[in-house]
Amino acid sequence: MSLIKKGNNSRGISRRDFLNMGSTASMGLWIAGNTKWLQNFAKPTSQYFGVQIGVITYSYRSMPGGVDQILRYIRDSGINAIELMGDVIEDYAGKPANPVKMPPRVPGQQPQLTDEQKAQIAIYEKQVAEWRSSVSMDKFQEARTKFNNAGITIYAFKPNALGIKNTDAEIEYALRAAKIIGATSVTVELPTDPAQSKRLGEFGAKHKIYIGYHAHTQATDVAWDTALDQSPYNSMNLDCGHYIAAGGNNTRESLLALIKQRHDRITTLHLKDRQNKEKGGANMPWGQGDTPIREILTILKEGKYKIPATIELEYEIPSGSNAVIETKNCLEFARKALGA
Repeated sequence: MSLIKKGNNSRGISRRDFLNMGSTASMGLWIAGNTKWLQNFAKPTSQYFGVQIGVITYSYRSMPGGVDQILRYIRDSGINAIELMGDVIEDYAGKPANPVKMPPRVPGQQPQLTDEQKAQIAIYEKQVAEWRSSVSMDKFQEARTKFNNAGITIYAFKPNALGIKNTDAEIEYALRAAKIIGATSVTVELPTDPAQSKRLGEFGAKHKIYIGYHAHTQATDVAWDTALDQSPYNSMNLDCGHYIAAGGNNTRESLLALIKQRHDRITTLHLKDRQNKEKGGANMPWGQGDTPIREILTILKEGKYKIPATIELEYEIPSGSNAVIETKNCLEFARKALGA
């Protein structure tokens, strides 16, 4: 794991100016393909007392999502380091377009598709696999330059190319792309088949890229043990909110103990505030759920653990707000929790 460098103080665009841009759709048209505005703003910083606060770009899914748009949302949020979802940069690099219009994502549920749509997607996935096996890395390098020039570092990459059905060539592609954009780890759901985590761990060792396994409510203190034993490049992408929502033996105290115990095998944390299982497990605005976010950040600060803490915005965005404003609110919560 590498330490993400601290940037300068952020002056960013003002909240009033941001809101005056109008709808997110018109804002997206305004900024698409235009990065000259970067020259007028100081680079952001979201690192406090050595603790890097980042954001996963999934947090901006409710807004128009090209590379230049995502870049501006991150800057306007005051963030200087990210986990980058694969779609935005793959689209930028020319990935074939999906012929099936996917239904809105429902967390924890698979999309409901017709047999015809499933057949179309099977053909499409083969096209994407072929594209990934031969695509140039030039556009990935170009995108990295855009982000880095804006003061934004990419510490993790989450491509949809690391599953059990993906080819070896796709996995090789994903790890090459991660390295090109500057990421030290990729993230993927924790496999149920240990053969898959062994496979990914071997590729991680080959490319010197950590494989960070993400768990939902199947998370337990020992859920990652098999994968961690298989390769030094297998690691944890610990989602603290999901861990709390799982209930059972998962408590605030056990979560904090797990972070201390496994800090050397955790490449990234996901921060969200969820209620515990007994209360229903809902995603809540920060400070209103049961995830001990303040205590987690204090552990990172006091232990000097170089683990990026990633904002993952999943609670319902209030009327009149948007993902940028809510991400800024989460960042402000973290900043105060760290005493900055």
